[in-house]
Amino acid sequence: MSTPQQSSEAHLLPLIVEPETLSDHLDDPELLIIDVPKDPGSYARGHVPGALFLESRRLMRGEAPVPSEVPDIDTLSALLSELGLTRDTHVVAYDDEGGGFAARLLWTLELIGHRRYSYLNGGITAWRAEGLPLETRPRKPTPTDYRAEILNPETRITCEEIKDRLGEDGFAVWDARSPAEYNGEKGQNKHLGHIPGAVNMEWTSAMDPERDLRLRGYAELITELEAMGITQDMEIATHCQGHHRSAFTWLVGKALGFNIRGYAGSWGEWGNSDDTPVET
Repeated sequence: MSTPQQSSEAHLLPLIVEPETLSDHLDDPELLIIDVPKDPGSYARGHVPGALFLESRRLMRGEAPVPSEVPDIDTLSALLSELGLTRDTHVVAYDDEGGGFAARLLWTLELIGHRRYSYLNGGITAWRAEGLPLETRPRKPTPTDYRAEILNPETRITCEEIKDRLGEDGFAVWDARSPAEYNGEKGQNKHLGHIPGAVNMEWTSAMDPERDLRLRGYAELITELEAMGITQDMEIATHCQGHHRSAFTWLVGKALGFNIRGYAGSWGEWGNSDDTPVET
């Protein structure tokens, strides 16, 4: 049984929570742990005890013209109710790839004003590496009636806003795609290349493979980003192809104390439009 003191402790979990810390809070009734794996089989092979499974595709609209946009409010409300979210719930998200899909869930929560959340640093990779307990049987959620609202619209940035602000002092674009995509050498969009003036740091560059995909040292990341022209006093838009990889760079920016916003349409929208400027 969890004591009242234990149940309130989940709200003190940091944005980036270490596996060992989370393992001490698994009995907290207000904790909702969600596994959003790239490989659905990862959950069945072993997940954090008590974690629920969430298909990553459900975090995106999945319809033309911008499949990576946020689902409509009714769809989002139904999903979060199905997962058992309440206003008091503290969500801990993780995945099996270093944070992309987990961060997309957390970005969505930020958008609707649910700020009680954490990311399990390194995801299931780090959890397993620490030899912490695993569970293989699926967990069923306890449904709630959660009504989502877009309470923090500034969490996202639109194509039109980016176009209007290109070249503006104090505004930067962080492209989280691969260098090949950034340079226009790879891609399946109508137009290849990058947003004019965008800085390219691939999302995986923020992970430490020597520490089981945990985030790299903050000071080191800040120094690298500053050298590229992204500083803590700027407003930053981040994108990839479908705001999956860039959901992670949004999370990294948030952890570093940056003023950062996610572009949900990403290159899937920008690169398929005829009225968006492109550099190669």
